[in-house]
Amino acid sequence: MSSSKKTVTLSEWEKKLAEVKISKEDLNKLVMNYLVIEGYKDAAEMFQKESGTTPGIDLSSVTDRMAIRAAIQKGEVDEAIDRVNDLDPNLLDMNPTLFFHLQQQRLIELIRKGQVLEALKFAQEELAPYGDGNTLFLEELEKTMALLAFEDGVNSPLGSLLDHTQRQKTAGELNLAILASQSQETDPRLPTLLKMMKWAQTQLDEKMTYPHINNLVNAKLEEP
Repeated sequence: MSSSKKTVTLSEWEKKLAEVKISKEDLNKLVMNYLVIEGYKDAAEMFQKESGTTPGIDLSSVTDRMAIRAAIQKGEVDEAIDRVNDLDPNLLDMNPTLFFHLQQQRLIELIRKGQVLEALKFAQEELAPYGDGNTLFLEELEKTMALLAFEDGVNSPLGSLLDHTQRQKTAGELNLAILASQSQETDPRLPTLLKMMKWAQTQLDEKMTYPHINNLVNAKLEEP
């Protein structure tokens, strides 16, 4: 028995794709979903005018959410917390782990600025109580406080805590919590569909040779 794979030409593949009917409305909803969840308010408003696709939420809430995320990414955690409380006074009370991580980020920012005494006081008064009965919180607190043992924290084994990616991580966690509190999806559908397409191509590779989409930016089919 021959084990050779079936080969599908570009023209044959394009013909099969043309037979798949996808409504413009569904595509527009995918785009709007992405713009809203990722926080592109201006683009969402423009797309709404051009396509007539409704965002399903008050777009002003996107502005609030993005302002909160921006504050975290700039290291202004106090401002972010104030904005969250204005937006939803119960959100942080309902998410103790999130609030701990925000407080941890406040501690990191104090250490970043070299405010050692303030950092020690803040850790003792605001974060130490979280470690009682919660080993995970205690480990994270101890790891953060260990930054004080290094003269150059950025280039220390714990330098990742002072990296911008740590701010992004905290901002991302807070962003997801806000989306969930507003009964919104927490992940845009479009990237998920693209991942599913890449997975499907990998599975299909085992059975046939066919045109691929290797560049997701231009989505151009390439000859097998």
